[in-house]
Amino acid sequence: MDAGCPRLPDTVLFEIFLYLDHADVLSVGLVCQQWHAVARDEFLWKELFYRYYRVSRDVPRHPGAVSWYDEFQRLYDTIPCVEVQALKEHNDQVLHLSFSHSGCLFASCSKDCTVKIWSNELDISLQHSSNMRPYNWSYTQFSQFNSDDSLLLVSGVFVGPHNSSSGEIAVISMENFTLLSRVRNKPYDVFGCWLNETNLISGNLHRIGRITSCSVLWLNNAFQGIESENVNVVKRLFKIQNLNASTIRTVMVADCSRYDSPDLLLDYEEQLAASSTCPVFDLGSDSEEEEAKPKPPPEPAVQELPDAGGVPAEHGLQQLFDDIMEGRVGPAITETELETKVAELFVRNRTKPPEPNLLPTDSNSKTKYLIFTTGCLTYSPHQIGIKRILPHQMTTAGPVLGEERRSDEFFDSLDHVIDIHGHIIGMGLSPDHRYLYVNSRAWPRDCVISDPMQPPPIAEEIDLHVFDLKTMKEVKRALRAHRAYTPNEECFFIFLDVSRDFVASGAEDRHGYIWDRHYNICLAKLQHDNVVNSVAFSPVEQELLLTASDDTTIKVWRSPRAVRVRQARGPRPRKLLFSWLMNQKS
Repeated sequence: MDAGCPRLPDTVLFEIFLYLDHADVLSVGLVCQQWHAVARDEFLWKELFYRYYRVSRDVPRHPGAVSWYDEFQRLYDTIPCVEVQALKEHNDQVLHLSFSHSGCLFASCSKDCTVKIWSNELDISLQHSSNMRPYNWSYTQFSQFNSDDSLLLVSGVFVGPHNSSSGEIAVISMENFTLLSRVRNKPYDVFGCWLNETNLISGNLHRIGRITSCSVLWLNNAFQGIESENVNVVKRLFKIQNLNASTIRTVMVADCSRYDSPDLLLDYEEQLAASSTCPVFDLGSDSEEEEAKPKPPPEPAVQELPDAGGVPAEHGLQQLFDDIMEGRVGPAITETELETKVAELFVRNRTKPPEPNLLPTDSNSKTKYLIFTTGCLTYSPHQIGIKRILPHQMTTAGPVLGEERRSDEFFDSLDHVIDIHGHIIGMGLSPDHRYLYVNSRAWPRDCVISDPMQPPPIAEEIDLHVFDLKTMKEVKRALRAHRAYTPNEECFFIFLDVSRDFVASGAEDRHGYIWDRHYNICLAKLQHDNVVNSVAFSPVEQELLLTASDDTTIKVWRSPRAVRVRQARGPRPRKLLFSWLMNQKS
Protein backbone atom coordinates (compact mmCIF):
# COMPACT_ATOMS: atom_id res chain seq x y z
CA MET A 1 0.00 0.00 0.00
CA ASP A 2 1.16 3.57 -0.70
CA ALA A 3 3.03 5.19 2.22
CA GLY A 4 0.70 8.19 2.33
CA CYS A 5 -2.44 6.08 2.39
CA PRO A 6 -3.44 4.86 5.88
CA ARG A 7 -4.33 1.14 6.19
CA LEU A 8 -7.99 0.45 6.87
CA PRO A 9 -8.86 -2.14 9.52
CA ASP A 10 -9.67 -5.60 8.11
CA THR A 11 -13.27 -5.36 9.30
CA VAL A 12 -13.78 -2.07 7.46
CA LEU A 13 -12.32 -3.47 4.26
CA PHE A 14 -14.58 -6.48 4.52
CA GLU A 15 -17.65 -4.29 5.03
CA ILE A 16 -16.67 -2.26 1.95
CA PHE A 17 -16.32 -5.45 -0.05
CA LEU A 18 -19.59 -6.94 1.15
CA TYR A 19 -21.90 -4.00 0.71
CA LEU A 20 -20.39 -2.16 -2.25
CA ASP A 21 -19.84 -3.69 -5.65
CA HIS A 22 -16.36 -3.08 -7.05
CA ALA A 23 -17.72 -0.63 -9.62
CA ASP A 24 -19.70 1.20 -6.92
CA VAL A 25 -16.61 1.58 -4.77
CA LEU A 26 -14.66 3.06 -7.64
CA SER A 27 -17.42 5.63 -8.14
CA VAL A 28 -17.04 6.94 -4.59
CA GLY A 29 -14.47 9.75 -4.90
CA LEU A 30 -13.47 9.78 -1.23
CA VAL A 31 -12.19 6.20 -1.24
CA CYS A 32 -11.37 5.76 -4.90
CA GLN A 33 -7.64 6.30 -4.58
CA GLN A 34 -7.43 4.25 -1.40
CA TRP A 35 -9.45 1.36 -2.89
CA HIS A 36 -7.02 1.01 -5.78
CA ALA A 37 -4.20 0.74 -3.26
CA VAL A 38 -6.11 -1.78 -1.15
CA ALA A 39 -6.98 -3.93 -4.17
CA ARG A 40 -3.24 -4.18 -4.95
CA ASP A 41 -2.27 -5.05 -1.39
CA GLU A 42 -1.83 -8.83 -1.58
CA PHE A 43 -0.65 -9.15 2.01
CA LEU A 44 -3.80 -7.48 3.33
CA TRP A 45 -6.18 -9.64 1.28
CA LYS A 46 -4.27 -12.78 2.19
CA GLU A 47 -4.59 -11.95 5.89
CA LEU A 48 -8.27 -11.15 5.49
CA PHE A 49 -8.88 -14.39 3.58
CA TYR A 50 -7.24 -16.64 6.17
CA ARG A 51 -8.95 -14.88 9.08
CA TYR A 52 -12.45 -14.68 7.66
CA TYR A 53 -12.62 -18.20 6.19
CA ARG A 54 -10.55 -19.71 9.01
CA VAL A 55 -8.30 -21.55 6.60
CA SER A 56 -5.05 -23.05 7.84
CA ARG A 57 -2.08 -20.95 6.75
CA ASP A 58 -0.41 -24.11 5.44
CA VAL A 59 -2.98 -24.19 2.65
CA PRO A 60 -1.69 -22.38 -0.45
CA ARG A 61 -3.78 -20.20 -2.70
CA HIS A 62 -5.99 -21.94 -5.25
CA PRO A 63 -3.77 -22.83 -8.25
CA GLY A 64 -6.14 -21.06 -10.64
CA ALA A 65 -6.28 -17.79 -8.66
CA VAL A 66 -4.53 -14.67 -9.96
CA SER A 67 -4.53 -12.83 -6.62
CA TRP A 68 -5.84 -13.12 -3.08
CA TYR A 69 -8.32 -10.33 -3.82
CA ASP A 70 -9.74 -12.31 -6.76
CA GLU A 71 -9.85 -15.43 -4.63
CA PHE A 72 -11.75 -13.63 -1.86
CA GLN A 73 -14.19 -12.36 -4.46
CA ARG A 74 -14.57 -15.84 -5.99
CA LEU A 75 -15.64 -17.45 -2.73
CA TYR A 76 -18.04 -14.61 -1.98
CA ASP A 77 -19.49 -14.08 -5.42
CA THR A 78 -19.59 -17.46 -7.23
CA ILE A 79 -21.20 -19.78 -4.66
CA PRO A 80 -24.71 -20.90 -5.77
CA CYS A 81 -26.43 -19.82 -2.54
CA VAL A 82 -29.26 -17.53 -3.76
CA GLU A 83 -32.61 -19.25 -4.25
CA VAL A 84 -34.11 -18.16 -7.57
CA GLN A 85 -36.84 -20.74 -8.20
CA ALA A 86 -38.80 -23.50 -6.41
CA LEU A 87 -40.22 -26.33 -8.53
CA LYS A 88 -43.31 -27.94 -6.98
CA GLU A 89 -44.58 -30.33 -9.65
CA HIS A 90 -43.81 -33.44 -7.55
CA ASN A 91 -46.42 -34.37 -4.93
CA ASP A 92 -44.21 -36.55 -2.71
CA GLN A 93 -40.61 -36.70 -1.49
CA VAL A 94 -38.03 -35.89 -4.19
CA LEU A 95 -35.18 -38.40 -3.90
CA HIS A 96 -32.68 -37.74 -6.68
CA LEU A 97 -31.53 -35.24 -9.31
CA SER A 98 -29.25 -35.72 -12.32
CA PHE A 99 -28.13 -33.38 -15.11
CA SER A 100 -27.51 -34.29 -18.72
CA HIS A 101 -23.87 -33.85 -19.76
CA SER A 102 -24.81 -30.85 -21.92
CA GLY A 103 -26.53 -29.20 -18.95
CA CYS A 104 -29.64 -28.54 -21.07
CA LEU A 105 -31.83 -31.08 -19.23
CA PHE A 106 -32.10 -32.63 -15.81
CA ALA A 107 -34.19 -35.46 -14.36
CA SER A 108 -35.82 -35.86 -10.95
CA CYS A 109 -37.04 -39.02 -9.17
CA SER A 110 -39.64 -39.11 -6.44
CA LYS A 111 -41.77 -41.16 -4.06
CA ASP A 112 -44.71 -40.13 -6.29
CA CYS A 113 -43.36 -42.81 -8.71
CA THR A 114 -42.65 -40.42 -11.55
CA VAL A 115 -39.46 -39.43 -13.29
CA LYS A 116 -39.64 -35.88 -14.60
CA ILE A 117 -37.43 -34.32 -17.26
CA TRP A 118 -36.86 -30.58 -17.02
CA SER A 119 -35.57 -28.03 -19.50
CA ASN A 120 -32.76 -25.97 -18.00
CA GLU A 121 -33.32 -22.52 -19.43
CA LEU A 122 -33.23 -19.14 -17.71
CA ASP A 123 -36.48 -20.17 -16.04
CA ILE A 124 -36.58 -23.94 -15.60
CA SER A 125 -39.69 -25.66 -16.97
CA LEU A 126 -41.12 -29.19 -16.97
CA GLN A 127 -40.66 -30.95 -20.31
CA HIS A 128 -41.96 -34.49 -19.64
CA SER A 129 -43.21 -36.75 -16.84
CA SER A 130 -43.29 -40.58 -16.89
CA ASN A 131 -45.43 -42.47 -14.39
CA MET A 132 -43.87 -45.85 -13.52
CA ARG A 133 -46.77 -47.26 -11.45
CA PRO A 134 -48.15 -49.29 -14.40
CA TYR A 135 -44.94 -51.34 -14.20
CA ASN A 136 -45.55 -52.26 -10.54
CA TRP A 137 -43.04 -49.73 -9.24
CA SER A 138 -43.47 -48.24 -5.79
CA TYR A 139 -41.24 -45.22 -6.48
CA THR A 140 -38.37 -43.96 -8.62
CA GLN A 141 -35.06 -43.47 -6.80
CA PHE A 142 -32.20 -42.69 -9.19
CA SER A 143 -31.49 -41.58 -12.78
CA GLN A 144 -28.46 -41.09 -15.01
CA PHE A 145 -28.02 -39.82 -18.59
CA ASN A 146 -25.73 -41.78 -20.89
CA SER A 147 -22.64 -40.05 -22.28
CA ASP A 148 -24.31 -38.58 -25.38
CA ASP A 149 -27.55 -37.67 -23.53
CA SER A 150 -29.67 -39.78 -25.87
CA LEU A 151 -30.83 -42.22 -23.17
CA LEU A 152 -31.91 -41.92 -19.54
CA LEU A 153 -31.42 -44.75 -17.03
CA VAL A 154 -34.11 -44.72 -14.31
CA SER A 155 -33.88 -46.98 -11.25
CA GLY A 156 -36.92 -47.86 -9.16
CA VAL A 157 -38.27 -50.03 -6.35
CA PHE A 158 -40.96 -52.65 -6.85
CA VAL A 159 -44.21 -52.68 -4.89
CA GLY A 160 -43.90 -55.33 -2.18
CA PRO A 161 -43.51 -55.97 1.55
CA HIS A 162 -41.44 -53.59 3.66
CA ASN A 163 -38.41 -55.92 3.64
CA SER A 164 -38.52 -56.56 -0.11
CA SER A 165 -35.29 -55.70 -1.93
CA SER A 166 -36.39 -56.07 -5.56
CA GLY A 167 -36.19 -53.28 -8.07
CA GLU A 168 -35.91 -52.56 -11.75
CA ILE A 169 -34.01 -50.33 -14.18
CA ALA A 170 -35.79 -48.69 -17.12
CA VAL A 171 -34.20 -47.03 -20.15
CA ILE A 172 -36.03 -44.05 -21.69
CA SER A 173 -35.24 -42.50 -25.07
CA MET A 174 -34.67 -38.74 -24.92
CA GLU A 175 -35.77 -38.37 -28.53
CA ASN A 176 -39.44 -39.17 -27.92
CA PHE A 177 -39.55 -40.24 -24.24
CA THR A 178 -40.47 -43.83 -25.08
CA LEU A 179 -39.59 -46.74 -22.79
CA LEU A 180 -36.95 -48.86 -24.56
CA SER A 181 -36.22 -51.64 -22.06
CA ARG A 182 -36.54 -52.82 -18.46
CA VAL A 183 -33.99 -54.81 -16.45
CA ARG A 184 -34.41 -56.49 -13.05
CA ASN A 185 -32.17 -55.07 -10.31
CA LYS A 186 -31.67 -56.70 -6.88
CA PRO A 187 -31.13 -55.32 -4.35
CA TYR A 188 -32.71 -52.12 -5.58
CA ASP A 189 -30.03 -49.96 -3.94
CA VAL A 190 -27.48 -51.24 -6.46
CA PHE A 191 -29.15 -48.34 -8.37
CA GLY A 192 -27.41 -49.20 -11.66
CA CYS A 193 -25.19 -47.10 -13.93
CA TRP A 194 -23.99 -46.68 -17.50
CA LEU A 195 -20.74 -48.37 -18.53
CA ASN A 196 -20.75 -46.74 -21.98
CA GLU A 197 -23.24 -45.19 -24.42
CA THR A 198 -25.42 -48.30 -24.85
CA ASN A 199 -24.57 -50.70 -21.99
CA LEU A 200 -25.64 -50.46 -18.37
CA ILE A 201 -24.80 -52.40 -15.20
CA SER A 202 -27.44 -54.03 -12.98
CA GLY A 203 -27.27 -56.41 -10.03
CA ASN A 204 -28.77 -59.65 -8.78
CA LEU A 205 -28.53 -61.35 -5.41
CA HIS A 206 -28.52 -65.09 -4.68
CA ARG A 207 -28.88 -66.33 -1.10
CA ILE A 208 -26.47 -69.10 -0.11
CA GLY A 209 -27.16 -69.20 3.63
CA ARG A 210 -28.78 -67.07 6.32
CA ILE A 211 -26.02 -64.44 6.20
CA THR A 212 -24.08 -65.57 3.12
CA SER A 213 -24.98 -64.58 -0.43
CA CYS A 214 -23.57 -64.02 -3.89
CA SER A 215 -23.88 -60.76 -5.83
CA VAL A 216 -23.84 -61.00 -9.63
CA LEU A 217 -23.29 -57.86 -11.68
CA TRP A 218 -24.71 -57.96 -15.21
CA LEU A 219 -23.90 -55.94 -18.30
CA ASN A 220 -27.09 -55.14 -20.24
CA ASN A 221 -27.72 -53.67 -23.68
CA ALA A 222 -30.12 -50.71 -23.57
CA PHE A 223 -31.91 -51.85 -26.76
CA GLN A 224 -32.92 -55.31 -25.61
CA GLY A 225 -36.28 -55.50 -27.34
CA ILE A 226 -34.76 -54.53 -30.70
CA GLU A 227 -31.56 -56.58 -30.72
CA SER A 228 -32.36 -59.67 -28.63
CA GLU A 229 -33.18 -61.81 -31.68
CA ASN A 230 -29.79 -61.23 -33.30
CA VAL A 231 -27.15 -60.70 -30.60
CA ASN A 232 -26.65 -61.19 -26.88
CA VAL A 233 -28.18 -58.36 -24.89
CA VAL A 234 -26.89 -59.40 -21.46
CA LYS A 235 -23.62 -60.81 -20.08
CA ARG A 236 -22.43 -61.68 -16.61
CA LEU A 237 -19.69 -59.27 -15.59
CA PHE A 238 -18.66 -60.29 -12.05
CA LYS A 239 -19.73 -62.78 -9.39
CA ILE A 240 -18.73 -61.86 -5.84
CA GLN A 241 -19.35 -63.67 -2.55
CA ASN A 242 -20.85 -61.69 0.35
CA LEU A 243 -20.18 -62.57 3.99
CA ASN A 244 -21.96 -61.56 7.20
CA ALA A 245 -25.18 -60.32 5.53
CA SER A 246 -23.35 -57.75 3.40
CA THR A 247 -24.30 -57.08 -0.23
CA ILE A 248 -22.99 -55.02 -3.14
CA ARG A 249 -24.81 -51.69 -3.55
CA THR A 250 -24.45 -48.29 -5.21
CA VAL A 251 -22.45 -49.12 -8.33
CA MET A 252 -20.67 -46.43 -10.35
CA VAL A 253 -18.00 -46.38 -13.06
CA ALA A 254 -14.79 -44.30 -13.07
CA ASP A 255 -12.84 -43.66 -16.27
CA CYS A 256 -9.10 -44.11 -15.62
CA SER A 257 -8.05 -42.39 -18.84
CA ARG A 258 -8.90 -38.98 -17.37
CA TYR A 259 -6.64 -39.19 -14.29
CA ASP A 260 -3.61 -37.43 -15.75
CA SER A 261 -5.52 -34.25 -16.62
CA PRO A 262 -7.49 -33.46 -13.45
CA ASP A 263 -9.52 -30.29 -13.11
CA LEU A 264 -8.07 -29.67 -9.65
CA LEU A 265 -5.21 -31.39 -7.80
CA LEU A 266 -5.76 -31.85 -4.08
CA ASP A 267 -2.34 -33.05 -2.98
CA TYR A 268 -0.74 -29.99 -1.40
CA GLU A 269 1.52 -30.56 1.58
CA GLU A 270 -1.00 -29.94 4.35
CA GLN A 271 -3.31 -32.63 2.97
CA LEU A 272 -0.58 -35.21 2.43
CA ALA A 273 0.65 -34.68 5.99
CA ALA A 274 -2.82 -35.29 7.44
CA SER A 275 -3.11 -38.80 8.77
CA SER A 276 -5.59 -41.03 6.98
CA THR A 277 -8.37 -42.30 9.18
CA CYS A 278 -9.51 -44.94 6.69
CA PRO A 279 -7.22 -47.97 6.23
CA VAL A 280 -6.70 -48.85 2.58
CA PHE A 281 -5.49 -52.28 1.66
CA ASP A 282 -4.87 -54.23 -1.51
CA LEU A 283 -6.46 -57.65 -1.57
CA GLY A 284 -3.59 -58.83 -3.75
CA SER A 285 -1.27 -58.69 -0.73
CA ASP A 286 -1.90 -61.06 2.14
CA SER A 287 0.28 -59.10 4.55
CA GLU A 288 -1.51 -55.79 3.92
CA GLU A 289 -4.88 -57.46 4.21
CA GLU A 290 -4.07 -58.96 7.57
CA GLU A 291 -2.59 -55.68 8.76
CA ALA A 292 -5.60 -53.59 7.77
CA LYS A 293 -8.36 -55.90 8.99
CA PRO A 294 -9.87 -54.87 12.32
CA LYS A 295 -8.79 -57.42 14.89
CA PRO A 296 -11.58 -58.48 17.25
CA PRO A 297 -10.63 -59.29 20.84
CA PRO A 298 -9.87 -62.96 21.47
CA GLU A 299 -12.78 -65.14 22.57
CA PRO A 300 -11.53 -67.80 24.98
CA ALA A 301 -14.36 -70.18 24.09
CA VAL A 302 -13.60 -70.16 20.38
CA GLN A 303 -10.20 -71.00 18.95
CA GLU A 304 -9.03 -69.24 15.82
CA LEU A 305 -8.72 -71.52 12.80
CA PRO A 306 -5.11 -72.14 11.81
CA ASP A 307 -4.00 -70.60 8.55
CA ALA A 308 -4.57 -73.21 5.87
CA GLY A 309 -2.12 -71.59 3.46
CA GLY A 310 -2.30 -73.63 0.27
CA VAL A 311 -4.44 -76.38 1.84
CA PRO A 312 -7.51 -77.08 -0.33
CA ALA A 313 -10.81 -75.75 1.01
CA GLU A 314 -12.21 -79.28 1.35
CA HIS A 315 -9.41 -80.20 3.78
CA GLY A 316 -10.01 -77.00 5.75
CA LEU A 317 -13.73 -77.80 6.04
CA GLN A 318 -12.99 -81.35 7.15
CA GLN A 319 -10.54 -80.03 9.75
CA LEU A 320 -13.18 -77.63 11.07
CA PHE A 321 -15.77 -80.38 11.41
CA ASP A 322 -13.23 -82.71 13.07
CA ASP A 323 -12.36 -79.95 15.55
CA ILE A 324 -16.04 -79.44 16.39
CA MET A 325 -16.73 -83.17 16.82
CA GLU A 326 -13.64 -83.69 19.00
CA GLY A 327 -14.29 -80.65 21.17
CA ARG A 328 -11.37 -78.56 20.01
CA VAL A 329 -13.79 -75.75 19.06
CA GLY A 330 -15.64 -74.50 22.11
CA PRO A 331 -19.42 -74.79 22.45
CA ALA A 332 -19.75 -71.00 22.39
CA ILE A 333 -19.50 -70.95 18.58
CA THR A 334 -22.80 -69.74 17.17
CA GLU A 335 -24.62 -70.81 14.05
CA THR A 336 -23.78 -67.45 12.47
CA GLU A 337 -20.05 -67.80 13.24
CA LEU A 338 -20.05 -71.34 11.89
CA GLU A 339 -21.70 -70.25 8.64
CA THR A 340 -19.15 -67.46 8.17
CA LYS A 341 -16.18 -69.77 8.81
CA VAL A 342 -17.52 -72.39 6.39
CA ALA A 343 -18.15 -69.72 3.73
CA GLU A 344 -14.63 -68.29 4.16
CA LEU A 345 -13.11 -71.76 3.81
CA PHE A 346 -15.21 -72.57 0.76
CA VAL A 347 -14.35 -69.36 -1.07
CA ARG A 348 -10.63 -69.59 -0.32
CA ASN A 349 -9.88 -71.87 -3.28
CA ARG A 350 -12.90 -70.89 -5.37
CA THR A 351 -12.00 -67.28 -6.13
CA LYS A 352 -10.22 -65.82 -9.13
CA PRO A 353 -7.19 -63.82 -7.89
CA PRO A 354 -7.26 -60.01 -8.21
CA GLU A 355 -5.86 -58.28 -11.28
CA PRO A 356 -2.15 -57.43 -10.88
CA ASN A 357 -1.03 -53.79 -10.90
CA LEU A 358 -4.40 -52.13 -10.29
CA LEU A 359 -3.06 -48.58 -10.57
CA PRO A 360 -3.17 -47.34 -14.19
CA THR A 361 0.23 -46.59 -15.72
CA ASP A 362 -0.86 -45.60 -19.23
CA SER A 363 -2.65 -42.26 -19.46
CA ASN A 364 -4.39 -43.48 -22.64
CA SER A 365 -5.66 -46.62 -20.93
CA LYS A 366 -9.24 -47.56 -21.71
CA THR A 367 -9.55 -49.30 -18.36
CA LYS A 368 -12.44 -48.36 -16.12
CA TYR A 369 -13.10 -49.04 -12.44
CA LEU A 370 -16.36 -50.42 -11.13
CA ILE A 371 -16.86 -48.84 -7.70
CA PHE A 372 -19.47 -49.97 -5.18
CA THR A 373 -20.25 -50.21 -1.48
CA THR A 374 -19.86 -53.54 0.28
CA GLY A 375 -18.77 -54.96 3.64
CA CYS A 376 -17.28 -57.93 5.46
CA LEU A 377 -18.44 -57.53 9.08
CA THR A 378 -22.14 -56.59 8.97
CA TYR A 379 -25.01 -55.75 6.64
CA SER A 380 -24.49 -51.99 6.79
CA PRO A 381 -22.18 -50.88 3.93
CA HIS A 382 -18.81 -49.97 5.45
CA GLN A 383 -16.33 -50.70 2.65
CA ILE A 384 -15.79 -49.45 -0.89
CA GLY A 385 -14.96 -52.20 -3.37
CA ILE A 386 -13.06 -51.47 -6.58
CA LYS A 387 -12.95 -53.87 -9.51
CA ARG A 388 -11.13 -53.19 -12.77
CA ILE A 389 -13.19 -53.56 -15.97
CA LEU A 390 -10.97 -54.51 -18.86
CA PRO A 391 -11.68 -53.39 -22.47
CA HIS A 392 -12.88 -56.83 -23.64
CA GLN A 393 -15.46 -56.88 -20.81
CA MET A 394 -17.21 -53.71 -21.99
CA THR A 395 -19.52 -55.39 -24.48
CA THR A 396 -22.32 -57.95 -24.26
CA ALA A 397 -20.77 -59.92 -27.14
CA GLY A 398 -19.75 -63.46 -26.25
CA PRO A 399 -21.26 -66.05 -23.89
CA VAL A 400 -24.06 -64.88 -21.59
CA LEU A 401 -22.18 -66.22 -18.57
CA GLY A 402 -19.02 -64.38 -19.59
CA GLU A 403 -15.59 -65.95 -19.74
CA GLU A 404 -15.23 -69.64 -19.03
CA ARG A 405 -14.45 -70.29 -15.38
CA ARG A 406 -12.39 -73.06 -13.89
CA SER A 407 -13.73 -74.73 -10.76
CA ASP A 408 -11.21 -72.79 -8.67
CA GLU A 409 -12.44 -69.43 -10.08
CA PHE A 410 -16.12 -69.64 -9.16
CA PHE A 411 -16.07 -66.15 -7.59
CA ASP A 412 -14.31 -62.92 -8.58
CA SER A 413 -12.11 -61.19 -6.02
CA LEU A 414 -12.02 -57.45 -5.48
CA ASP A 415 -8.94 -55.64 -6.75
CA HIS A 416 -8.98 -53.06 -3.98
CA VAL A 417 -10.96 -52.31 -0.83
CA ILE A 418 -11.24 -49.10 1.20
CA ASP A 419 -12.49 -49.56 4.76
CA ILE A 420 -14.47 -46.57 6.03
CA HIS A 421 -15.20 -47.82 9.60
CA GLY A 422 -18.71 -46.44 9.44
CA HIS A 423 -22.00 -46.58 7.54
CA ILE A 424 -21.58 -45.25 3.97
CA ILE A 425 -24.57 -43.12 2.95
CA GLY A 426 -23.38 -41.42 -0.24
CA MET A 427 -20.69 -41.41 -2.95
CA GLY A 428 -19.81 -39.14 -5.85
CA LEU A 429 -17.01 -38.72 -8.40
CA SER A 430 -15.27 -35.48 -9.30
CA PRO A 431 -15.91 -34.41 -12.94
CA ASP A 432 -12.46 -35.68 -13.97
CA HIS A 433 -13.09 -39.04 -12.17
CA ARG A 434 -9.83 -38.61 -10.27
CA TYR A 435 -11.35 -38.23 -6.79
CA LEU A 436 -14.06 -40.16 -4.97
CA TYR A 437 -16.09 -38.31 -2.31
CA VAL A 438 -17.81 -40.44 0.33
CA ASN A 439 -20.49 -39.53 2.89
CA SER A 440 -20.29 -41.76 5.97
CA ARG A 441 -21.49 -41.90 9.57
CA ALA A 442 -18.71 -43.16 11.79
CA TRP A 443 -18.79 -46.11 14.18
CA PRO A 444 -17.33 -45.76 17.69
CA ARG A 445 -13.53 -45.90 17.47
CA ASP A 446 -12.90 -49.25 19.22
CA CYS A 447 -16.20 -50.99 18.52
CA VAL A 448 -16.34 -54.77 18.04
CA ILE A 449 -18.98 -56.43 15.87
CA SER A 450 -19.96 -59.81 17.27
CA ASP A 451 -23.30 -60.14 15.46
CA PRO A 452 -23.51 -59.09 11.77
CA MET A 453 -27.21 -58.36 12.21
CA GLN A 454 -26.46 -55.79 14.93
CA PRO A 455 -24.02 -53.20 13.55
CA PRO A 456 -22.53 -50.57 15.87
CA PRO A 457 -24.40 -47.31 16.53
CA ILE A 458 -23.58 -44.57 14.03
CA ALA A 459 -22.69 -40.93 14.63
CA GLU A 460 -25.08 -38.09 13.84
CA GLU A 461 -22.26 -36.14 12.21
CA ILE A 462 -21.67 -36.98 8.56
CA ASP A 463 -18.03 -37.23 7.50
CA LEU A 464 -17.20 -36.40 3.88
CA HIS A 465 -14.02 -38.28 2.90
CA VAL A 466 -11.96 -37.73 -0.25
CA PHE A 467 -9.95 -40.51 -1.96
CA ASP A 468 -7.52 -40.20 -4.86
CA LEU A 469 -8.35 -43.06 -7.25
CA LYS A 470 -4.96 -42.78 -8.93
CA THR A 471 -3.03 -43.51 -5.72
CA MET A 472 -5.87 -45.21 -3.77
CA LYS A 473 -5.17 -42.99 -0.75
CA GLU A 474 -7.22 -40.57 1.28
CA VAL A 475 -6.06 -37.04 0.42
CA LYS A 476 -8.31 -34.81 2.52
CA ARG A 477 -9.27 -34.67 6.13
CA ALA A 478 -12.95 -35.49 6.48
CA LEU A 479 -15.25 -32.51 5.87
CA ARG A 480 -17.93 -31.92 8.48
CA ALA A 481 -20.98 -29.70 8.85
CA HIS A 482 -23.99 -31.79 7.82
CA ARG A 483 -25.87 -34.19 10.06
CA ALA A 484 -28.18 -37.23 9.92
CA TYR A 485 -30.35 -38.78 12.62
CA THR A 486 -31.85 -42.08 11.43
CA PRO A 487 -30.47 -45.31 13.01
CA ASN A 488 -28.72 -48.09 11.09
CA GLU A 489 -31.82 -50.03 10.10
CA GLU A 490 -33.54 -46.91 8.71
CA CYS A 491 -30.47 -45.19 7.27
CA PHE A 492 -30.94 -43.99 3.70
CA PHE A 493 -28.75 -42.64 0.92
CA ILE A 494 -27.92 -38.93 0.83
CA PHE A 495 -26.63 -38.04 -2.61
CA LEU A 496 -23.72 -35.65 -3.10
CA ASP A 497 -22.28 -33.99 -6.19
CA VAL A 498 -18.91 -32.56 -7.18
CA SER A 499 -18.09 -29.71 -9.57
CA ARG A 500 -14.70 -28.33 -10.64
CA ASP A 501 -14.25 -26.24 -7.47
CA PHE A 502 -17.07 -27.23 -5.10
CA VAL A 503 -18.66 -30.26 -3.50
CA ALA A 504 -22.26 -30.26 -2.25
CA SER A 505 -24.34 -32.68 -0.22
CA GLY A 506 -27.77 -33.08 1.25
CA ALA A 507 -28.43 -33.77 4.93
CA GLU A 508 -31.18 -34.74 7.34
CA ASP A 509 -30.96 -31.40 9.16
CA ARG A 510 -33.08 -29.67 6.46
CA HIS A 511 -30.12 -28.09 4.69
CA GLY A 512 -27.94 -28.62 1.68
CA TYR A 513 -24.25 -27.77 2.10
CA ILE A 514 -21.49 -26.48 -0.18
CA TRP A 515 -17.75 -26.81 0.47
CA ASP A 516 -14.73 -25.53 -1.43
CA ARG A 517 -12.71 -28.50 -2.66
CA HIS A 518 -9.33 -26.77 -2.43
CA TYR A 519 -9.62 -25.03 0.96
CA ASN A 520 -11.75 -27.74 2.62
CA ILE A 521 -14.18 -25.19 4.08
CA CYS A 522 -17.97 -25.03 4.25
CA LEU A 523 -19.21 -22.04 2.25
CA ALA A 524 -23.02 -22.17 2.35
CA LYS A 525 -26.09 -23.77 3.95
CA LEU A 526 -29.18 -24.03 1.75
CA GLN A 527 -32.50 -24.08 3.60
CA HIS A 528 -35.37 -26.53 3.01
CA ASP A 529 -38.37 -27.52 5.15
CA ASN A 530 -37.37 -31.18 5.40
CA VAL A 531 -34.57 -33.65 4.67
CA VAL A 532 -32.43 -32.74 1.65
CA ASN A 533 -31.92 -36.00 -0.28
CA SER A 534 -29.96 -34.93 -3.33
CA VAL A 535 -27.97 -32.09 -4.89
CA ALA A 536 -26.75 -31.57 -8.45
CA PHE A 537 -24.41 -29.00 -10.04
CA SER A 538 -24.89 -28.07 -13.66
CA PRO A 539 -21.94 -29.76 -15.44
CA VAL A 540 -21.38 -26.67 -17.60
CA GLU A 541 -22.10 -23.97 -15.00
CA GLN A 542 -21.04 -24.68 -11.43
CA GLU A 543 -22.75 -21.48 -10.26
CA LEU A 544 -26.07 -23.31 -10.72
CA LEU A 545 -27.08 -25.93 -8.13
CA LEU A 546 -30.29 -27.92 -7.60
CA THR A 547 -31.46 -29.39 -4.28
CA ALA A 548 -34.23 -31.97 -3.76
CA SER A 549 -36.06 -32.53 -0.51
CA ASP A 550 -38.68 -34.51 1.36
CA ASP A 551 -40.66 -31.26 1.39
CA THR A 552 -41.58 -32.23 -2.26
CA THR A 553 -39.75 -29.28 -3.80
CA ILE A 554 -36.73 -28.84 -6.03
CA LYS A 555 -34.95 -25.57 -5.34
CA VAL A 556 -32.79 -23.75 -7.87
CA TRP A 557 -29.79 -21.84 -6.52
CA ARG A 558 -27.55 -19.41 -8.39
CA SER A 559 -24.51 -17.40 -7.36
CA PRO A 560 -24.77 -13.69 -6.45
CA ARG A 561 -22.83 -12.92 -9.63
CA ALA A 562 -25.23 -14.93 -11.82
CA VAL A 563 -28.22 -13.26 -10.17
CA ARG A 564 -26.76 -9.79 -10.89
CA VAL A 565 -26.16 -10.71 -14.52
CA ARG A 566 -29.68 -12.06 -14.79
CA GLN A 567 -31.18 -8.92 -13.29
CA ALA A 568 -29.06 -6.68 -15.51
CA ARG A 569 -30.43 -8.36 -18.61
CA GLY A 570 -34.02 -7.78 -17.51
CA PRO A 571 -37.07 -9.05 -19.37
CA ARG A 572 -37.21 -8.49 -23.09
CA PRO A 573 -39.84 -5.98 -24.36
CA ARG A 574 -41.61 -8.67 -26.37
CA LYS A 575 -42.12 -10.80 -23.25
CA LEU A 576 -43.45 -7.78 -21.36
CA LEU A 577 -45.89 -7.01 -24.17
CA PHE A 578 -47.01 -10.64 -24.31
CA SER A 579 -47.61 -10.70 -20.53
CA TRP A 580 -49.60 -7.43 -20.73
CA LEU A 581 -51.79 -8.82 -23.54
CA MET A 582 -52.48 -12.04 -21.62
CA ASN A 583 -53.46 -10.02 -18.53
CA GLN A 584 -55.85 -7.93 -20.63
CA LYS A 585 -57.50 -11.11 -21.97
CA SER A 586 -58.08 -12.51 -18.50
